[in-house]
Amino acid sequence: MKFVIQRVLEGSVTVDGETIGSIGKGFMVLIGVGKEDTKETADKMVKKLIGMRIFEDENGKTNLSLADVGGSLLLISQFTLYANCKKGNRPSFIESGDPKAAEELYEYIIESCKAQVPVVERGRFGADMKVSLINDGPFTIVLDSREL
Repeated sequence: MKFVIQRVLEGSVTVDGETIGSIGKGFMVLIGVGKEDTKETADKMVKKLIGMRIFEDENGKTNLSLADVGGSLLLISQFTLYANCKKGNRPSFIESGDPKAAEELYEYIIESCKAQVPVVERGRFGADMKVSLINDGPFTIVLDSREL
C-alpha cells in the first residue's frame, strides 16, 4: 500500500464539474492499493498517517499532528501509484490491486480514518477526478507499507 501525503492549506476533488470533497488545513492523501494488501496493511498505514507530526509548532519545528492542529483529511484513490516504468515508455499496472478488493480497502481506510478524525472527505473510486490543492511547505511524504 502506498500513501502520498501532502500537507495542505486546502484541497478539493471534483468529478464531472461537481466538487465532491474539500478540506481546509490538513492532509490530502493519494492512496494506492497493491495486490498483496490487506486490512492489516491498511491499519498499519492509517495508524502512521494519523500519527504523523508534520505541522509546525510555535518554534517552527514539525512537531504537531493532525489532531493537534484540528486538521482534516481528503482521501483519494490512485491506482497509478503502482505504475511500473521499468520497460518501455508505457507504464504497467500489474502490481495494482484488483479493483474490487482495492475499492473495499479504500472504503475501509476511509471508515478507519472517520473513527479518529472529525472531518474526512473523499474522492470517488475509479472516477476521472480533478484534484486541486495548496501544498503547505511544500511538504510531501510517501509512505510505502513495504518500508514500515
